Amino acid sequence: MSLVRVHNFTISLDGFGTGEGQALEAPFGHAGSRLLNWAFGTRTFQAMGLHGDAPGSFGVDESFASQWSTGIGVEIMGRNKFGPQRGPWDDEEWTGWWGSDPVFHTPVVVLTHHPRPTLEMDGGTTFHFLDADPATALAHARELAGDLDVRIGGGVETVRQFLAADLIDHLHVVVAPIVLGRGERLWDGLEGLEERFDIEATPSPSGVVHLVLTRRDRS
Repeated sequence: MSLVRVHNFTISLDGFGTGEGQALEAPFGHAGSRLLNWAFGTRTFQAMGLHGDAPGSFGVDESFASQWSTGIGVEIMGRNKFGPQRGPWDDEEWTGWWGSDPVFHTPVVVLTHHPRPTLEMDGGTTFHFLDADPATALAHARELAGDLDVRIGGGVETVRQFLAADLIDHLHVVVAPIVLGRGERLWDGLEGLEERFDIEATPSPSGVVHLVLTRRDRS
């Protein structure tokens, strides 16, 4: 069976995956671009049109960042990764943060309590809006992915829900050397998570630590 994977998901030292006060002008709230400074110099992120203040990249960061798309057939994301709107859609003209040719080039399942018609974009990206629990959403995503893997793209609540449901096989978390103090924490409610995963840590000269959690054989 295909794997369920998370890649390049960055949190602060105190566990926040986004800051407080998310808005159209501030997708990561008060965190700004600080969570992703490690990645902006990598070829992978630059190819996606994501740039920041970081002057360059380190080989270890590039190695991890580049695994984002390999073998992926579909992404599942939460409503707030798709855009800043909450509740009923005030603007169905909104097509995401990524312009007319989004970076995914695969189907994308957007989890929302307010489904809307499927949105076809350039480059092979199609957004499917689904009101479903994690297991149902994963079953739908696997139908779209064929034999390829499913990526859980975020945000924080979405990754946390799939972890709580024990549906993630491979989790790559990047711990950035910043303290946010407020926002949305990844690990809340996930006590004992380490009992389900083998964990490997790789430090980088950029100051981040790459954590790879691989789910243990259930047998």
